[in-house]
Amino acid sequence: MKRTHSTAQLNIVSGIVLTCILLACYSSALALDPALDMSQYAHAAWKIDDGFTNSEITSIAQTPDGYLWLGTELGLYRFNGLKNVQWHPPADQDLPSNWIFSLLAARDGTLWIGTYKGLASWKNGKLTQYPQLAGLYIFKILEDREGTIWASGVSITAGKLCEIRNGSVQCAGDDGTLGRGAFGLYEDGKGNLWAGVKDGLWRWKPGPPKFYALAGEPDGIHSLSEGSDGTLLVGWNGAIHRFVDGNIQPYPFQGSTAQLQIRTILRDRNGGIWVGTTGRGLLHVHNGKIDRFTVADGLSGAIVTTMFEDREGNIWVATTSGLDRFHEFAVATYSINQGLLSGLVFSVLADRDGSILVATSDGLNKWSDGQIKTIGPAGGPLSRLNVNSLFQDSSGRVWLSTPFQLGHLDNNQFVPFINVPGAVISMAQDTAVYLWIAN
Repeated sequence: MKRTHSTAQLNIVSGIVLTCILLACYSSALALDPALDMSQYAHAAWKIDDGFTNSEITSIAQTPDGYLWLGTELGLYRFNGLKNVQWHPPADQDLPSNWIFSLLAARDGTLWIGTYKGLASWKNGKLTQYPQLAGLYIFKILEDREGTIWASGVSITAGKLCEIRNGSVQCAGDDGTLGRGAFGLYEDGKGNLWAGVKDGLWRWKPGPPKFYALAGEPDGIHSLSEGSDGTLLVGWNGAIHRFVDGNIQPYPFQGSTAQLQIRTILRDRNGGIWVGTTGRGLLHVHNGKIDRFTVADGLSGAIVTTMFEDREGNIWVATTSGLDRFHEFAVATYSINQGLLSGLVFSVLADRDGSILVATSDGLNKWSDGQIKTIGPAGGPLSRLNVNSLFQDSSGRVWLSTPFQLGHLDNNQFVPFINVPGAVISMAQDTAVYLWIAN
């Protein structure tokens, strides 16, 4: 053991991946950390081929008892996370159709059920149908901040948008105003109710309805959500767009994607944007960047049909082949998917500037502000050192050891210490500011 003037601290970690343990008290309701990629969340999938349902899931809702309700082309299911059971109304009551298009669990406990041939509601053991929407595809159901239920009925000719309050039903659209009907409904943070139709957007309330032309979607505008700044987000023309004062603008994020057929957009409670596509799986836009989760990663299917965030903060994603759930681990894992040079980690150092230095088998990484970067040029000297220990002394200097030598970082360059043995397994500093090295 040798000593030399300078400083250091013990720090030895090895493993297959870098694991960040968050020391915090978790409540039973865990929202997803938007700084994480989808591959860092816990994921589970239930597949139709394994007998989970008889057909693809088209809609999801959660009633106050905690059950998830799943609408499919062949009926309605109730799921508690373990057991999925098909639901049937009492023998003397019927749904308009067993083909379920949309679901909503209202704040008063009513389950609203939109079907292929009309709308029904289920409360206190009673099923109620609404003749004003009989025979229509009930594409979307929404409850606004005032407790009014809005139901969109789509048809080949003239669709309807109906508001239901205190048992009273008022509908618009018989005159063809809505075309085939509203394919998307969304209430933004300011209380504006938006309806996506074939050739544009309606701001339906407050005030007189106003139409904004936005052509180019042959099947109409389905995907509406909201950005963190309150701007309306629209899935249109193969990408996500911001809709500001009647003008459409591309939504900015790092990384490019090919043209997408966007089926649905969900903004979770922590600001992450989830995008379900046709054929390209699931996208997650967060912290200005985008990551993708596909069948190759374990997604149940390539075509996303609907998404839902439950009261516990889980994100549920239905595809044409099954159902997926994403929730947060108590321990977040970082790997090469997030930018580590290697999954083999030898040492980790918490720098006094708030960043984290990570020594891997292929070089040195730095984690800062949610981003992992490489120290030094790719393929440069640091990538060949096989750093096995890191230490920061009282002056802030960072020391590195390798199987062959000891040195420190100077402007992201490795400066070796001459005539000091390598293969250092630990370092520490005493009160006299000596650096102690064990090899």
